[in-house]
Amino acid sequence: MRRIAEHKRKIWKAMEHTIGMRIPLFLAFLILTLVPLLVQVRFTSGYFYQSHVEERMAEAQNRCLILANKIRSSDYINVLLSGNPNPALDAELSTTADLMNGRIVLADDSFKILKDTFGISRGKTLVVSDVLKAFDGETSSYLNQKKKYFYVAQPIQAKSTDAAPIDSDVAAGNGKNTAGVQGVLLLMASTENSALLQEKIVQKTGFLQLVMFCFILIADLLAAACLLKPFRRLQQQLDMVAEGNLDQDIDVKTYRETRDISEAVMQTIRKLKNLDRSRQEFVSNVSHELKTPLTSIRVLADSLMGMESAPAELYQEFMQDISAEIDREGKIIDDLLTLVKMDKSSPDLNIAQTSINGLLEQILKRLTPIAKRRNIEITYESKREVSADVDEVKLSLALSNLVENAIKYNREEGKVWVTLDADHKFFYVKVEDNGVGIPKEFQERVFERFYRVDKARSRETGGTGLGLAITKNIILLHQGAIRLKSEEGKGATFTVRIPLNYIP
Repeated sequence: MRRIAEHKRKIWKAMEHTIGMRIPLFLAFLILTLVPLLVQVRFTSGYFYQSHVEERMAEAQNRCLILANKIRSSDYINVLLSGNPNPALDAELSTTADLMNGRIVLADDSFKILKDTFGISRGKTLVVSDVLKAFDGETSSYLNQKKKYFYVAQPIQAKSTDAAPIDSDVAAGNGKNTAGVQGVLLLMASTENSALLQEKIVQKTGFLQLVMFCFILIADLLAAACLLKPFRRLQQQLDMVAEGNLDQDIDVKTYRETRDISEAVMQTIRKLKNLDRSRQEFVSNVSHELKTPLTSIRVLADSLMGMESAPAELYQEFMQDISAEIDREGKIIDDLLTLVKMDKSSPDLNIAQTSINGLLEQILKRLTPIAKRRNIEITYESKREVSADVDEVKLSLALSNLVENAIKYNREEGKVWVTLDADHKFFYVKVEDNGVGIPKEFQERVFERFYRVDKARSRETGGTGLGLAITKNIILLHQGAIRLKSEEGKGATFTVRIPLNYIP
């Protein structure tokens, strides 16, 4: 009782540390649905920010191009160098800078700043890589994501009428460009407005995200519950089986997994039913087999006691019959004890290297007198010398049962063939006879305990119905196999296969 209570405590303890499938399934659904939603919102806001900045940069390039053309056509750079003002263009530069929320700087071909809408860098030198590219005639732009600003460098071409031939060596020596660029217009603008707009979009969509999150949460819970519904139905059916209702059908084919589980459980239940039926039949057969000799002994004894002056010959005949019934009872008990020993979880096997040829010769030598009484010829063929790791006593009992059955269930003047062969891994013993044979519908049950194809003939020959069951158990203990091939009226063939080397 203490062991049972301890086992129950272990089971409850194990159940406490387990969780249902609903939680991990729900979490998996939640991750698979929520993470893409968050990524999509983040991607959408980032894409909007990037698109807005690119549009502003494109607009800045267009405005710089327009301003560069106006500066070129009005000769604005030379006007600034001569000290004369141009109020209209000054106002347009300031207005453009304000519209772009930035700053415009104008430099001449000596990198000197002529115009700054902020009014703080006039007269300073502007030398950056993009300005140098602009003096080579290339329009360039740069975006700084970290500091949230961008700038556009637009070259201003000199008028064709003002352009004079310049010697390349002289130009290079004076630091002048050779692309006909008179100056560079640099527009710098902040991207903080775009970032603020992005944050507003994220904030505005926060409520929508919360609503979608709640919806996803409920949908995931319902999906997990729906997916687990067949498993709950399967569990209910299994609970009914666990209560002892072995007739309960397990049939949940919603998923392939539940179908496979149902089929496996039904197969197990069928085996349990067969096992239960076999046990009931075994108990009934044991009771019947043990009771039959006792009944015969009782009848013989009562007959003797009822005779007042029976002759001595009759007493002797009755006593011989009683002795035969006692021997039969003892043989049944011995066979039952043999089966019980082999049914243990770890039956004792005395494995040793044994000559199978010599073992079969001893068996046939012992059974030959029985065969001669019925004029049955035994032929033994050994195709090679065979030695194997076996329990000699138990294997001798198994093979003796096969040869003895071939003799007992044979016709008068019949034949029995015993063949021994081997390959690199197994040895094979084949016992064949040309006797009565076994009908096909009974062949699957001949290895069951107390099962007889012909019960009357079995009792006549002294069989207990346990011989083939013992034989099969012994062969299985040796990790071998036995196969029956028979045709009614044409005999039977039993083939035994056992490994040459026994591996526990």
